[in-house]
Amino acid sequence: MRASQVLKSSVASQADLFESMVERIRALAPEVASRADEIETGRRIPPDLIERLRDIGVFRSCAPASHGGLELPYPQTLELLREVAALDGSLGWVSMLGVGHMPHLALLPRETFNRIYADGPDIIVAGSAAPAGTAEIVEGGYRVTGRWPFASGCQHADWLFAGFVVTRNGEPVPRSPGSPMPLTGHAALPASAWEIEDTWKVMGLKGTGSNHIRLNDVFVPHAQVFGYKDKSCLPGPLYGSALHLIPPLHCSPAIGIAEAAVSHLIELANTGKKQLLMTEAMRDSVIFQTELGQLNARLRAARATARTQADELWEQALNGGLHLSNTSLLADCFQTSTWVTNECVDIVERCYRLGGGSALYSSSPLQRYLRDVHGASQHAAVQPMAYTRTGAMLLGHKVAHPVAD
Repeated sequence: MRASQVLKSSVASQADLFESMVERIRALAPEVASRADEIETGRRIPPDLIERLRDIGVFRSCAPASHGGLELPYPQTLELLREVAALDGSLGWVSMLGVGHMPHLALLPRETFNRIYADGPDIIVAGSAAPAGTAEIVEGGYRVTGRWPFASGCQHADWLFAGFVVTRNGEPVPRSPGSPMPLTGHAALPASAWEIEDTWKVMGLKGTGSNHIRLNDVFVPHAQVFGYKDKSCLPGPLYGSALHLIPPLHCSPAIGIAEAAVSHLIELANTGKKQLLMTEAMRDSVIFQTELGQLNARLRAARATARTQADELWEQALNGGLHLSNTSLLADCFQTSTWVTNECVDIVERCYRLGGGSALYSSSPLQRYLRDVHGASQHAAVQPMAYTRTGAMLLGHKVAHPVAD
């Protein structure tokens, strides 16, 4: 068989695999919907649902083929995560992070990476990138101490990582001579090494189990520490810059939640529901039809914008352009994902309002979609500062990111 024929066959089989994964995710919809209360009251995703996604292959989508992973094109991985989020916002959120944190591990030495993936490709990674800990320099590594918030999915993770400020004799080490910025890094350890504090009592994304994690003077060898500027230990387009992949990941759950909200609003209208003091059913109201049409257009625009950004990011990755020095692309990623997420917030808010008084009840998915999408919009990856960086770039200023600079 010629090389071109092999390539075509590989692409076709990968497309078939992707479609099969999408179908298997969608098949979970009735069960996940029936367990919404269980997810919220338990404040974590039930372990058996995580195992179902693991069996489908969701958590190996970004893992390298050299270690048994699927190494899917990045736009396909984002589509899978959007499908999961359409089932349940919390399930989509922990899946997004469990998958999206994998490229961070590629910044570790190859020997460490090989050890982590020695038993298979379905490794789930959780953590907190914020440098909320300290790492005192000692022989062979660091003594790490800290308490980190928002470690989504930490209860079912195999490995966790967390950010720290490097110290020597208790004082922060500057990033470079004379720099006001401290040197930072991330410690990666098996889940068994971390203490989990039960702190996740919140309004939105209740089922993500985004508790605090803690280390107290734990030795971490150099081989289990990474920074965003470290060279990836893996070849391939997915592993050029973990930082660039973060923003598109974080708008995927918001899109899935918005899709679920619009779908539920359509179902609600087709029950024959009438809004208070209205003489005709919602589905027969020209005003409601106009509102629904506008929501659908905005949702399609948000999806298309996210997909265009993902395609551009992937094209850059395939051409070797995915690296920290590509700060313009990094700014674009953060700007686009911020806009998409905020657009999804507005879409879900409007669905909630159109749902009427019944949307207030805990039995209505609309109130959960509203809480979850607002929870997703609070993440640092989709904050308005992204617009500031893009505006500065358009005005000819140097564009940098606090981590990449």
